[in-house]
Amino acid sequence: MSAVRGWLAKALEPLAPKRFAYARFALALAIGLLGAVVFLRLSLPLPWMLGPLAACLGASLLRLPVTVPGIVRPPMTMLVGVLLGASFTPGMVAGIADWLPSLLGLMVFLLVAAAACVTYFYRVAGFDLPTAYFAGMPGGLIEMVTLGQAKGGDPRIIALIHSSRIMLIVFSLPFVLDVVTGEKVIARPTNGLSVFDAPWSVEVWLVVTGLVGIVLGRMLRLPAPYLMGPMLASAAVHLTGITEFRPPYELVAAAQLVLGTALGCRFAGTRLTEIARILGLALGSTAILLSITLGFSLGLNRLIGLPVLDLLLAYSPGGLTETSLIALALHVEVAFVATHHVTRVFLVMTTAGLVFRLVEKFRGPS
Repeated sequence: MSAVRGWLAKALEPLAPKRFAYARFALALAIGLLGAVVFLRLSLPLPWMLGPLAACLGASLLRLPVTVPGIVRPPMTMLVGVLLGASFTPGMVAGIADWLPSLLGLMVFLLVAAAACVTYFYRVAGFDLPTAYFAGMPGGLIEMVTLGQAKGGDPRIIALIHSSRIMLIVFSLPFVLDVVTGEKVIARPTNGLSVFDAPWSVEVWLVVTGLVGIVLGRMLRLPAPYLMGPMLASAAVHLTGITEFRPPYELVAAAQLVLGTALGCRFAGTRLTEIARILGLALGSTAILLSITLGFSLGLNRLIGLPVLDLLLAYSPGGLTETSLIALALHVEVAFVATHHVTRVFLVMTTAGLVFRLVEKFRGPS
């Protein structure tokens, strides 16, 4: 394996300098596309996202010069946001009151999941308290890294743990859903017309709702503004019945390809030993989180009657974008899933710092 890595690294050495960032991005996309093709051939779940994720993770482990420039992800995220917003319908509004019990249950879930993961990283992994605490919080990656660094944690470990959590949950969730509920994630993004068949008005609505949404998201300081803003703008025009457009499925597949590639490339440049260690620890925390998610989903299903599938997607602490795409593929109400994930991130973001101060005070000087 080391000989293969050495040969590949030497062959692709000209792409290593930063000035070749877009050439390295092209290589990452080519590898991601290969992964998508393999997943399609094998009829595996979410091939346009999980295929690139798996292939680019492998490329990162082989230390290939792959990267995704930061400027690329926002427009793809915007496109996914518009797609998710297009799934909102006027009939959903009447059912919002039925979500309150599961949102209250989400608060209890966060307490249990956070306590279990923080204890795991502190007692088992041996992280210092700030690193263990902010690595174990099931919240947004950027927010937890920022807060963790401010409190004296290791930002690199926190970032790698959260990246691993999102990647492992997104990758394993379709298979867990298949085992628990028997629901299979469809193989192709078939919602919407082909880009060759869609009327020009579809592209106009896509661009307008996307750009207006980005401005709205930044003005309101929404979490994940490039996703939430376009989703809200798209939802508004669909809920009011102004339009029923759907983004062409080729563009949706392209967005999933880029997002999956970006997720797989997050480990690029990290030492193999560190990747192996972090992935091993993240596997443990992912197993803990999925077990707690399954327990709460089954329990709430019995208490309030909501479908187990909906609750599993709403409670699973993966990425908002990726989990919403799975919900879309399974024809689960995206509004229900997205509302729970936004609530989760908001609650963790606003309470993590305060709770950490209480934990420090209770623990006392070390």
